[in-house]
Amino acid sequence: MPDLARHIASVPASGIRRVFEAAHDLPDVIMLAIGEPDVEPAPHIAAAARRAWDDGFTDYTPNGGSLEFRQAVVDKLAEVNGIHVGLEQVWSTIGATQALYQAQGLVLDPGDEILVPNPGYTTFTMAARMHSAVPVSYSLLPENGFLPEIAELESLVSPRTRALLINTPSNPLGVVFPEQTLRDLLAFARRHDLWVISDEVYEYFAHGSPHLSIAAFDTDDRVLSVFSLSKTYAMTGIRVGYLVTPPGLGDELRRVQEGSISCINAPAQYAAVAALTGPQDAVAEAAAHYRDNVAQATALLTERGIRYFEPRGAFYLWIDMSHASGGDVQAWAERFVAEQRVAVAPGSAFGPAGEGWIRVCAASPTATLLEGLRRLPGRV
Repeated sequence: MPDLARHIASVPASGIRRVFEAAHDLPDVIMLAIGEPDVEPAPHIAAAARRAWDDGFTDYTPNGGSLEFRQAVVDKLAEVNGIHVGLEQVWSTIGATQALYQAQGLVLDPGDEILVPNPGYTTFTMAARMHSAVPVSYSLLPENGFLPEIAELESLVSPRTRALLINTPSNPLGVVFPEQTLRDLLAFARRHDLWVISDEVYEYFAHGSPHLSIAAFDTDDRVLSVFSLSKTYAMTGIRVGYLVTPPGLGDELRRVQEGSISCINAPAQYAAVAALTGPQDAVAEAAAHYRDNVAQATALLTERGIRYFEPRGAFYLWIDMSHASGGDVQAWAERFVAEQRVAVAPGSAFGPAGEGWIRVCAASPTATLLEGLRRLPGRV
């Protein structure tokens, strides 16, 4: 057969999926490797999707989404995020994954560089490579509270740098960026005339300090914001997200949406409208459940003498397994699922800085989560 495009070989595989797929071949596995909420969508969300099918609302919608969906997002952004936009700045996407891909495609040419967090979610790097762009890692280190350092970012900028990608609350770390950090990052982006792509998928799951959207402080239209309903409303398989752009990009977005997805499916948009405009009790209950899980889990880890980072957001635990992983946490995680029947995400899947660490999903039944943590090897 003919050769594939050269950039395909540069797209990294997912270390998380390797463990996930190995786990599916085994019986009685405790699954803590992927970010799947253990709660169900609220009944009014499922009812809205069923009504759409029953009433025949299954036709194409505009590229950016239905008027009802976009208006619901506009209202939510103003009320929750302090971001005031028009309908033409909101674009429905197939989850946050497509929104991230779309955002990078808007601003990166082949060979351009984008600054991405290390550790950071695997899609950040994969999307850049799919666009024949170059992801350049900036370090998130425990001694700095896993916050980015402006001095390091300054040292990484080159003539090819076009964008900075940030993630708060962060996956896998659970860090929530304070306002000053966001303002410092914006000032850095202005100095070098960079786009900022902001992944805010876990916006509703911040505790201890509030989640703030960097676009709320943007004064010169350089921020592209990525949101999702997947985690907030337990709609991971429904695949609804949205990209929020600066003003004036409507014509460009219509073209790229038409050339990639046309539009997301209509019944999912009806479910999304119900989620955004309906009762939010289930979101608050899920957030409380995840916080309680984290509290019980960290108490257990402390009791066992296992080092971890205290999360301030999302629903993950970032746990140091360097005492057991022997310098190859990917291989250790694969052995661990085979021997102990517990699937965890190896930290190296999120970048070289994650070596020796694991990510555990705390959005799980409490007893299941705690049993999985009890099987972790303690420090000798």
